[in-house]
Amino acid sequence: MSEWTGVLDLAMENRQGRSVAKSVYFQGAFKVMRPVYLNNYSYPCYYLLNPGGGYLDGDRYRMEITLDEQAQLTLTTQSATKVYKTPTRQVYQESVFHMKKDSYLEYLPDALIAYKDAKYYQKNIVHMEKGATLLYSDILTPGWSPEGEKFSYDMLRLKTEIYMEDELVVFDHIKLHPASQNMNGLGFMEGYTHLGSFIVVGEKMNEDLLDRLHETIQKEAGDFAFGLSKLAVPGFTIRIMANYTQVIERIISACHHVISDEWYQKKPSFLRKY
Repeated sequence: MSEWTGVLDLAMENRQGRSVAKSVYFQGAFKVMRPVYLNNYSYPCYYLLNPGGGYLDGDRYRMEITLDEQAQLTLTTQSATKVYKTPTRQVYQESVFHMKKDSYLEYLPDALIAYKDAKYYQKNIVHMEKGATLLYSDILTPGWSPEGEKFSYDMLRLKTEIYMEDELVVFDHIKLHPASQNMNGLGFMEGYTHLGSFIVVGEKMNEDLLDRLHETIQKEAGDFAFGLSKLAVPGFTIRIMANYTQVIERIISACHHVISDEWYQKKPSFLRKY
């Protein structure tokens, strides 16, 4: 196993009703800013930083996040993740999350931008105990290319595995390889260029929430297509295709507001950096 370009290890605990870091360790081209307690909430938001400004050929990143019982955390990035040309070896990012009973995690990174000839493989593994709640989103965006091609990246591959009490309950695998796929064809991007996903697992889930989310998304402006599916455990996944990152961000944010209002009677923190 080759060395990691960047490593991050963050463990959270609930200390007298307030979520705080039990341990923070980072090395190489991976860092977190000091925690910010937005909206006077009892849990922090950590911003992930890539001091190198982007992912380069053969880069390998590993992140491990642990939430003790009743610990809560919002995790996002400082800016979009840029993947540049990878002529010899793909960029690999691995994230492992351990969520104890009644813990709460929002992992809402900015968009991933894949430039010409970029190869990127991301693997997320989530271990949840009963009562834990997860909100996870990602957005895939094609980067600028000299020829003006819409899909100039080589390959994007995102794999997410969610285990509830050690049983695999969600397996999500996206693989976009323009050289071997008709990207505009049925079952692929169908004329759109950007792809967003929002995966939510939580025991508070019910049919009324799904109906409200469906109505919320349909009211959004812009050209997009979406699908909403229930999971095998209490939760759902939303897939959105559009031609602009902002459209997908707006839809995910609107859904996030609905969930926060429905489950916790509060507004989510504003995370964007511009």
